This record gives sequence, C-alpha cells and structure tokens, in this order.
Amino acid sequence: MKILVLNSGSSTQKSALFDLEPGTCTAAVPPLWEGRLEWDANREILTIRNCLGRELRQESQVSSDKREESLEKMLRCLCAGPTAVAGALSEIAVVGHRIVHGGAKLTQPVVITPEVKQAISEVSTIAPLHNHAGLQGIELIEKLLPGTRQIAVFDTGFHRTLPPEARIYPGPYAWYEHGIQRYGFHGINHEYCAHRAAELLRKEIGVLKIVTCHLGNGCSLAAIDGGRSVDTTMGFTPLEGLMMGTRSGSVDPGILTHLLRSGLQPADLDRVLNQQSGLLGISGASGDMRDILRAMGKGNQRATLAFDIFIHRLRHGIAAMAASLGRVDALVFTAGIGENSPEVRREACAQLGFLGIRLDETRNLTGRADFELSAAGSQVRILVIHAQEDWAIARKAVSLI
Repeated sequence: MKILVLNSGSSTQKSALFDLEPGTCTAAVPPLWEGRLEWDANREILTIRNCLGRELRQESQVSSDKREESLEKMLRCLCAGPTAVAGALSEIAVVGHRIVHGGAKLTQPVVITPEVKQAISEVSTIAPLHNHAGLQGIELIEKLLPGTRQIAVFDTGFHRTLPPEARIYPGPYAWYEHGIQRYGFHGINHEYCAHRAAELLRKEIGVLKIVTCHLGNGCSLAAIDGGRSVDTTMGFTPLEGLMMGTRSGSVDPGILTHLLRSGLQPADLDRVLNQQSGLLGISGASGDMRDILRAMGKGNQRATLAFDIFIHRLRHGIAAMAASLGRVDALVFTAGIGENSPEVRREACAQLGFLGIRLDETRNLTGRADFELSAAGSQVRILVIHAQEDWAIARKAVSLI
C-alpha cells in the first residue's frame, strides 16, 4: 500500500512516499521517494531523491506565496522524470498530513472531512503559517487525487495527556475555559523517540521516564512517563520554551507589554519574536547552529553568546523536565541539532551530573543515529535518535484505515 506523507512547515514543505502494509510497519523503513521544498526570501530550493539513489535539485526565484504550485510540481516528480517511483499518482492509497495545531478538539489521528478541515482552520490563528500550509496540502490532494482518503496527524496530539497543573496557565481561569492552555508541539517525534528509546534499551516503555530533546530550527523538550507526555516546553503556540533558530522562546511578558506601550504594533512584535530573535537575533548573523559554530571558531563573540544562551536554556529545560518526572532513565537528543551537533550535546550534559547524566566524549564525537552516548557508570542512558516524523505519520495513517 502506497502512503504519501505531506509535512508542511512555515518555510519548508516535505513529502515522502512509503510502501507499507497494515500490521507489518513495526520498525521504521526508508521511503521510496522523498522531496523537500525550502523558501528563503524569493528563493526556492527543490530537492528530491528516491530509493534508487537518483537525485534532483533545482533552485529558482519563486515567492513562497506560490507554494501550492511548487508542491504540485514536486509531487508530479513521483511519476515523471528521473526520480519517478510510481506509474501514476492514482497508485497512492492514502495521504497522511502533519498538522501542527489541532486545538482542544483534534487530538487523535482522524480521517479528513469538511468538518475536520473547518476545525483545523479555526485554530489557524494560533499557528497561522503551519496550519494554513497544511490546509493547502489537503486541498491540493483533493484536486490531484479526488476521493483518496486523507488522514490528519496532529503535532499537539501526544501532549493531550498533560496534567492540569502542567496544562493550565496561571492567568484568569476564564483563559482555560476559552481554550487558552498549553498544547505542546513536536509531539509526533517526541512520541516516536520515546518508543524507539524503549526498543534500544530493551525495556518496556511503561516503566521508563524519558526526557526527549527535539532540537532543530524549532526546539522543544518533553517529559515522558510510561509513554505519556506529562510536561513539555512549548505551550499555547510554538513560541514558548527554549531559545530557537529565529524564535525567542520564553521571555518576560512584561517586555511585550512595554514594547506595545512604546508603539510597536502587534504584527511587528509577532515578527520580532518569531523571525528576528533566537540564535539569529543574538548573533546577528544566522539562525543555523552550524553557522553559529563556524563563527565561534573564528572568534565571533556574539555567536559565542548566542551558543551560551542556547545551552543555558537547554540545561534549564532538561532539569525542569527531570523535576516533573522525579527521575530520568533516558535522555534523548533528536532532530537537526540534536542528531548532528556533538558540541551542543556535550555542553548540554556538562553540568547535569547531579541528575546522574554522564556523557562518553568518544561516543559523542563518533556516534551515529540510534546510538547510545552514555559513559560507563552513567545513571541516565543518553541516546541520539534519528527523527522519523514522516514514517510515524505513515504508520498512523495505515493503522487508522
């Protein structure tokens, strides 16, 4: 059964095609085909590769407001051109979508209906860039593959188990009654990594207390007790919590009211917090950790400051997640930074010895995906796990139908 996955981000559109059968997809398998669109200002980068090793890369001057046309062009490469792996798009049996925000109503994977689309649209004001992109993908599939079943999988869904003390903000209770609460994000990958950690440790997930660190352009932590999310760093929106590539993470809300009173408009404030802060805002050079590390090597003091703030807040967050769990059996690093930056992993663990966390530096430098990095005698098992969001979505889609 061919399963197409669409993973829509604010500035990227990823897609993957899997061939899975119900009951057989217990371990992650590589896709038959995967494509990625990235938008940077007026530049668009298309990258496609298939299971035969064939690749296609194109760069053009296209505005991100043309993303639906670009996505259709990318999907046509499934069955035409050098990266084709299917005879026709009609071979696709089901399409799974990553939807970032499901709000209070949508917590479990669900077959997409007009009512589900309306519910996704209703919470788009909370995550406008992500949810609008997800709806565009749904509508494109309705045009290209009318009648094909589509499944929505929600990034907020895994965190539906947050207890009230972790979920409810300490503002007026009326906020909670009107849906203002902590939803959490990156749930698809946090859930996958917890189960994968249990497999690697050969333990039942029901007995494990795990802290997962999803560190990419967006960053969040989760405290997972027996397979259930009990705390996380992101909240009502993906802006809360850790310092990120271009997002500030948590700041004193008094700063925001001060800026608004000083004349900054809400739209400008939103842009500053989401697009001009984080690693980019402090370094003044880049929101990419790889660029930050290169600049540090050249003695760039602001890049060093950006790295130090990132690590300070990461350590702070890990310790907070540990406090919510009471103990930690495993610490997991995942996503772009978590999987590929030994410097971040080293410094994150350096002052967490009081939690029983001890990193083996040789393993840290040479470790690959799905690998243990713990030093001998470490009370906490430290793992690096490859993010498998697309496969997790495909698996949930197959299970649902």
